[in-house]
Amino acid sequence: MLKGISKYLSPELLFHLYKMGHGDELVLADAFYPGDTMNARVIRADGIGIVDLLDGILPLFTLDSYVSNPVLMMAVPSNDTPDPAVEKSYRAVIDKYYPDTSPIGKLERFEFYERSKTAYAVIMTGETTKYGNIIIKKGVIPV
Repeated sequence: MLKGISKYLSPELLFHLYKMGHGDELVLADAFYPGDTMNARVIRADGIGIVDLLDGILPLFTLDSYVSNPVLMMAVPSNDTPDPAVEKSYRAVIDKYYPDTSPIGKLERFEFYERSKTAYAVIMTGETTKYGNIIIKKGVIPV
């Protein structure tokens, strides 16, 4: 165990967060997401919710300030009902660390899948909220 590092971040996840470069994207996927189909690099975080992972990752991870949407979510299709509490809970964590971040962008389901294929990694979480998938883009750490 390390001081100041969230208990939700495994050694494997910390290793990959460190290896990522600016502009790399990380998918935090719900428990039902086809992670192994979408990306060759899948990190397991079974039983851990996305809010807890975001709260562990964002203190160690600068969001990309050179793009309009460094945070993206899967859009809820028009024939389904969104749960506004999902985005609100993610936004609360983002605002805790990066309050000036632009609004969370939305990608249609199949666009989200395509974006996942080029992400650095997919973290398979224990999240069970519908449309809880999120992509964060790593930025440059200020010196």
